[in-house]
Amino acid sequence: MAGRAPRQTPTMSDVARRAGVSVSTVSHVLNKTRPVAPATVRVVLDAVAETGYVPDPVARALDSTGYGTIGLAMSALSNPYFSNVVHGIDRDASAAGYSVLMADTHDDADTEIKAVSELLRRRVSAIILAASGDGAQAIRYADKVDVPVIAIDRFVPAAIDQVAVDNTEPTAILVDHLASVGHTRIAMITGRDGLTTTLERLDGYRLGLRRNSIDADPSYEADGDSSEEGAAAAIGQLLSLPEPPTALVVGNNRMTIGAMRALRDVGLAVPGDMALVSFDDFEWADLFHPRLTAMAQPALSIGEQAVSMALSRIASPALPPRKVTINPTFMHRESCGCPPSES
Repeated sequence: MAGRAPRQTPTMSDVARRAGVSVSTVSHVLNKTRPVAPATVRVVLDAVAETGYVPDPVARALDSTGYGTIGLAMSALSNPYFSNVVHGIDRDASAAGYSVLMADTHDDADTEIKAVSELLRRRVSAIILAASGDGAQAIRYADKVDVPVIAIDRFVPAAIDQVAVDNTEPTAILVDHLASVGHTRIAMITGRDGLTTTLERLDGYRLGLRRNSIDADPSYEADGDSSEEGAAAAIGQLLSLPEPPTALVVGNNRMTIGAMRALRDVGLAVPGDMALVSFDDFEWADLFHPRLTAMAQPALSIGEQAVSMALSRIASPALPPRKVTINPTFMHRESCGCPPSES
């Protein structure tokens, strides 16, 4: 009886035949060089297990240097808003077979360049960037090595894919709401000077005043520096005015926390002594007392859209740049001083 022929070492072609896909698709799944549908990824990985195929060590080495990784550079990863953006990015990237490598820019241009440089050193396939300013230097740096950049949270003056919320009209709507219940002394605590989100929300505040025939008063625009401490200082500034405001629009969630704490510390109640609305919501905003009236940014959707743009750009570098604006949602609760909407 003839001896059994030695078993052939499984090849990538064997995996492709078992999975019913092309060899190139198997290669993209294993080396993470192109986005592949999650269902196809599962079929290919099952075929790898069934055939006993062992990927080439060179491919594994390439994978470990960053292929199949999306870089994420943003500030304040501990901020609840950005935490939700990260969740959306990580979930959709993982479903497409990509890992996510994060770097905190601290909203500083120099740190941002260092963060992007480190991500590029790790040979990421794309970078999702919440720019500290216009992001120009970081974007140019990545462009030199043909790594696509997707801007999120704030629009930048560059021909790249971008996704952010509309900041202007929703802020005007917050002013409309306060004016509709009789407030005319409406102040705004603004974010860090120079950020596009700060400028756009301030434009929205002024727009809201104009369309409600309320004269703008520059002393009612207080810089909160996008921080709890800055917002507390802004509250002190506003309360020292000869005619303090009766209502506040606060430019982000961190400043909202600082503003509410500062008002409490001086014995003022929200909304009894000061109505307050916020651009930015929290998962736990309805646990505040009073519950917070806010514009809720669709953080998960922003993360998901950013990943979709990154995968499309990796697969088709010649696509024209896209700019997507997502609208926030008005959450009418109690801090504005009027009965909340029925849910």
